[in-house]
Amino acid sequence: MKRAIISVYEKENIDILASKLTERGYEIISTGGTLKYLSEKGIKVTDIEEITKFPEIMDGRVKTLHPAVHGGILVRRENPEDIEITEKLGIIPIDIVVVNLYPFFEKVRENINFEEKIEFIDIGGPTMLRAAAKNFRDVTVITDKEDYSLIIDDEKFSSLNYDTRKKLASKVFNLMSAYDAAISNFLDEDNENDYLSLSYKKYENLRYGENPHQKASVYVRTDKTGVLSDMKQIHGKQLSYNNYKDLDVAWKITSEFEEPFCVGLKHNSPCGAAIGKDINEAFVKAYEVDPVSIYGGIVSLNRPVGKELAEKLHEIFLEIVIAPDFEPEALEILEKKKNLRLLKINVKPQEKYEKLSIDGGILVQEADIKSNEKFIVVTQKKPEPQEIKDMIFGMKIVKYVKSNAVITVKDEVATGIGGGQVNRIWAAQHALQRSKQSRIIASDAFFPFADVVEEAAKYNIKAIIQPGGSVRDKESIEACDRLGIAMAFTGIRHFKH
Repeated sequence: MKRAIISVYEKENIDILASKLTERGYEIISTGGTLKYLSEKGIKVTDIEEITKFPEIMDGRVKTLHPAVHGGILVRRENPEDIEITEKLGIIPIDIVVVNLYPFFEKVRENINFEEKIEFIDIGGPTMLRAAAKNFRDVTVITDKEDYSLIIDDEKFSSLNYDTRKKLASKVFNLMSAYDAAISNFLDEDNENDYLSLSYKKYENLRYGENPHQKASVYVRTDKTGVLSDMKQIHGKQLSYNNYKDLDVAWKITSEFEEPFCVGLKHNSPCGAAIGKDINEAFVKAYEVDPVSIYGGIVSLNRPVGKELAEKLHEIFLEIVIAPDFEPEALEILEKKKNLRLLKINVKPQEKYEKLSIDGGILVQEADIKSNEKFIVVTQKKPEPQEIKDMIFGMKIVKYVKSNAVITVKDEVATGIGGGQVNRIWAAQHALQRSKQSRIIASDAFFPFADVVEEAAKYNIKAIIQPGGSVRDKESIEACDRLGIAMAFTGIRHFKH
């Protein structure tokens, strides 16, 4: 007689699977809740205690951790010594293992206490899965409910072979690596361990990557909530690889502000950003910064979209509109564009660390969440109250612009954005040429020369905010004093390479 162990947390369709195995002459061995569930369905089940001759203990913490179980799973059918020892010890070979785990992925994100979360760390299930996966030559192991059909479907079951069992074993170790990583991250929130533990589940395959010849997928974290797990797409075609990159930056910028705020973004960089008295005004101001570049880009807002704003958004070609919500009348207008993606997001970015793949490794750093609301004025001239507001606004935007980054601001509108240049004076010139009578400049890094100050004076800039820290700071300060410009140092650099 062949034997199968079935021990699952999620019971959906497990009775159908067990019935099919019983019909084929398999003895079903089970534990705890699964045993009770199958018995109530009228399926004959052997209690695992009859196999181990040992009761479940510690509230079910220990029930399958026994040589009679794992010897039965790991016995190699073509190894005479394995067969001899199992016969000598009365160990019964196990041919099929069907196990799904305690839902640690889900419970670790719930609002329950630490000790409760600990109890959802599965030990016996992973141990059986690992054993069965290691011995896949002789044992069929299933942990994914989508694979139940391999047992339930007669044709598929009859054609189970080495390659299929190997694939199933691969799925087990793939799951276990993510499961263990989620537990590791839960216990090591400061990311201080020597090994980088990543736990992500495929969210969807994408049409292609950054370019059409590149394959791509998007994965979502299993162990923590975040923007991706909260985001709801309520209209439009599938998001692309570049869409995901852009919306991530757009929403991070948006989340910097409590006031009604709008940012337009193109090619991973802001092309217009503004605070308004309401969200309609914020959009108009942001759009008017650069109505050319925003074409085909993203608009992100931190207030719900109403009818009036929807009518304005409908007039231009956009890839994505992000907002906390869309009023019914707004949806009616925007959904006329079948390809326009509408996204609802209501949580702020959660990630503490940023990861970047390089060939042969991964770079990991803390997310750049430092604020710039504290600064020191280093010049004779002091900034005016509105200039201070604009300086703080500017530094919130500049850290999302590619280095070298310089932006100009007027009345909490990013009127000129210069970034991605190989030197700071070019970035400053690019921003200033579009500055529209702006009064302040914000820079992501220090000024190595006085040239930016001198260029700013040509455009009647009244105040500059920058990190400071150059060996030539004195040169820039003296240039500001000579030209009647206020300058403040934040002490915080925001390179975005």
